[in-house]
Amino acid sequence: MDDPRSAVRAARLFDGSTLHTGPVMVLVDDGRITGVDLTGALPPEGVALTDLGDVTLLPGLIDAHSHLVFDPGGPTEHQMVHDEDEVVLARMREHATRALRAGITTVRDLGDRGYLSLRLRDEYAAGAPGPQIVAAGPPITRSEGHCWYLGGEADDSKQAVAAVAARAERGVDLVKIMATGGMSTRGSNPGGAQYSPAELQAVTRAAHERGLPVTAHAHAAAGIADAVAAGVDGIEHCTFMTPSGVRRDEKTVEAMAAAGTFVGCTVVRPREGMPAEVLATIEPYWENQAYMHRNGVRVVCCTDAGINPHKPHDVLPSDLVYFASQVATNTETLVSATSLAAEACGLGHRKGRIAPGYDADLLAVAGNPVHDIRAIGRVRAVLRAGRPVPHGTATTG
Repeated sequence: MDDPRSAVRAARLFDGSTLHTGPVMVLVDDGRITGVDLTGALPPEGVALTDLGDVTLLPGLIDAHSHLVFDPGGPTEHQMVHDEDEVVLARMREHATRALRAGITTVRDLGDRGYLSLRLRDEYAAGAPGPQIVAAGPPITRSEGHCWYLGGEADDSKQAVAAVAARAERGVDLVKIMATGGMSTRGSNPGGAQYSPAELQAVTRAAHERGLPVTAHAHAAAGIADAVAAGVDGIEHCTFMTPSGVRRDEKTVEAMAAAGTFVGCTVVRPREGMPAEVLATIEPYWENQAYMHRNGVRVVCCTDAGINPHKPHDVLPSDLVYFASQVATNTETLVSATSLAAEACGLGHRKGRIAPGYDADLLAVAGNPVHDIRAIGRVRAVLRAGRPVPHGTATTG
C-alpha cells in the first residue's frame, strides 16, 4: 500500500494570515496537513518530498460566490429553461475543473437549478477529482423575480418557509434568498425589494432553526437594511442602490460590523459596452466596499462566476488583483480569499489556512503575491486534499 504521507517544500509560505520566507515545508498525511516547518529541516524518514522551488505556497483559494450552472458565454435563461440535467452537469464539471486548475480548491455555489450543485458536491466528496463545493441549491426568489428560471419561486412567508424546509431536506449547506431584484434578469429591478422585512425574518428564522446560514442577494439599500435587520449571515453584492443613486447607509454598515455579517464583494469592473445605469454604479460601489472594509465589515472578494463572458469560473485570481487596487492591501486581499472566505463558507475549521489539522488544499504560485498581487495568477502547482491537480500550471488572469 502506498504511503499516504508526503511533504512539499517552497521558498515562501502564506499561511492564511502571514507570509513566511525562507525554506518552508508542509507535511501531509492522507489529505490533511500534519505539520508546517519553517526551519529548513528535512522531511521525516520515508516521506517523499516535492520541492517546488522559488514559489509561494498558499492555502487553496476559495470563491465564495460562484454559479457553476451558468455558462459564461451562453444564453443563460434559455439554457436554464431548456437544457437537460446531464447537459448542465457536464458543463458544471468543466467549470469546476477550470476553477480547480486556477487554484480555486473550494467553490461556494450560490444558485443552481434542480439541486445540481449538490449532486456535483457529493460526486467530488465520494472521490472524483474536483473542488470542495458548498451548495445553496436554487435561490429563493419571487415568481418572475431575479433568477426565476432556477426554480426557487416563493411569494409569501408560508411559501418561503416551505422552500427553506425543502432545501434543508435536500441537504443544502446554506440558504440563498434574493432580497432584491437583480441586474441580469429581464424585467427585474435591482433597486427594489423582493421581500418584506417579515418575510426575510421568517426565512432567516426557519433556516437558523435547521442549522443553516442565510445569505441574501441585495443591491438596494433598503433591501440590505431589511436583510441585516432580519439577521442574515451574509449580504451578496451589497451595492446600496437608492432612487437617487448608489449611497451607503452608514447605520447599516455599523450593524453589519457589529453582527459580523459577511459581505460578498462580487468584483465588477467598468467595461466598454456596459449599460450606462450599470456603469454609474461601479465607482461608488467600490468606494462603499472600501468603506465597509475600513470600518470592520468582513468583506470577502468573490466573483459571481458564470454570469457573463467576463466571468469564467477561473476568474478569481484576476479579480483579486482588481480588489487589491480598490479595497485592501495585498495581504488583506489574500486573507479575504483564503481564511476569511473559509469562515464565510462555514469551513473556517478546515479550509483557508496552512496549519496542522487543515485540509491539504494548496496553491503554489511563481513570485510573491504579498509584494505583487499579480503573482496569484502565475500558478505552478495545485494540490487538492494533498493530491496534485493535473495541468495546474496555466497562467490565469
